[in-house]
Amino acid sequence: MKIGVPKEIKNNENRVGATPSGVKELIKHGHEVYVQHTAGDGSGFPDSEYEAAGATILPTIEDVYSVAEMIIKVKEPIAPEYPLIRRGQVVFTYFHFACDLALTEAMIKSGAVCIAYETVVDKAGTLPLLIPMSEVAGRMSVQEGARFLEKPQGGRGVLLGGVPGVKPAKVLVLGAGVVGRNAALMAAGLGADVTICDISLPVLRHCAETMPRNVKTLYSSRHNIEEELPSTDLVVGSVLIPGAKAPYLVTRDMLGLLKKGSVMVDVAIDQGGCFETSHPTTHSDPVYEVDGIVHYAVANIPGAVPFTSTMSLTNATLPYALRIADMGWIEACKRDSGLAEGVNVVDGKIVYKAVAEAFDMDYHPLSL
Repeated sequence: MKIGVPKEIKNNENRVGATPSGVKELIKHGHEVYVQHTAGDGSGFPDSEYEAAGATILPTIEDVYSVAEMIIKVKEPIAPEYPLIRRGQVVFTYFHFACDLALTEAMIKSGAVCIAYETVVDKAGTLPLLIPMSEVAGRMSVQEGARFLEKPQGGRGVLLGGVPGVKPAKVLVLGAGVVGRNAALMAAGLGADVTICDISLPVLRHCAETMPRNVKTLYSSRHNIEEELPSTDLVVGSVLIPGAKAPYLVTRDMLGLLKKGSVMVDVAIDQGGCFETSHPTTHSDPVYEVDGIVHYAVANIPGAVPFTSTMSLTNATLPYALRIADMGWIEACKRDSGLAEGVNVVDGKIVYKAVAEAFDMDYHPLSL
């Protein structure tokens, strides 16, 4: 199979869809790999390393899309890429369709096979291609939250861990999935007073048994969140419904409960956000204020640490990319029902139910 690795063109996205070692493995399996010039520079992988692995370097993004039967990316295609994607071409990347109607319509029109990292499921029922970036995003959410709590950055001027004689900051983590647990561990490690919320009692029990002593658990309800907000300095929103739009856990009217200069980090923004006042931001312009509350809603948080993120992501995606390339996507999905869960759009039809429901569009089960 001819496989293309284009350079990411989303704002400040420095990750790349395949490392030189991944390219080497694909070529070892008999495939041809075409990498766009400088695609790996942002992650610390120069063209020379891809050439040494056996890849062909192509000068433009148009060249890569035109030759490739399968595209391996990191982030969803953006408008300049829409016309480059053709019928029958496999695009293997993060899509997050449910919060982006324009992208959904463009991929339907393209007739491509869109396999979304974020909805692939493994035998344990987890999301193996979302977990690596969720781990990075969870840890980064606290790092960025701590930065924007600083007064020169617009925050209250609070040190997350406090000092002897001064209480630490209070951190509220909404959602105890992979993002939430990593955020709580990072905040706890910095010495903050952490509360983690979820609606699953088994998950909360697990957190209570495994988290550091400065992490408390709380059942997630509107009442409990409202009780916590007045004393909270940093809120991390980390709720996920696979493939679907995130629910609002903090509404506009609840902002008044927070102290001015408090920070809200919405890690769910690539699924529409779990704060009503959230809208996507970029690494070049990451924050804005609403009612005196600092909002951080960068949609590609792991892009700030591209070397770590690329290595972590490609460790997870490469085995799936090999299966798709070796067998073709249809046979690979027949043999792996979890990979089949990753197929969202095929031949102009939505085959993932949550995406169809998000836009009230027709749903066509992949099995048909």
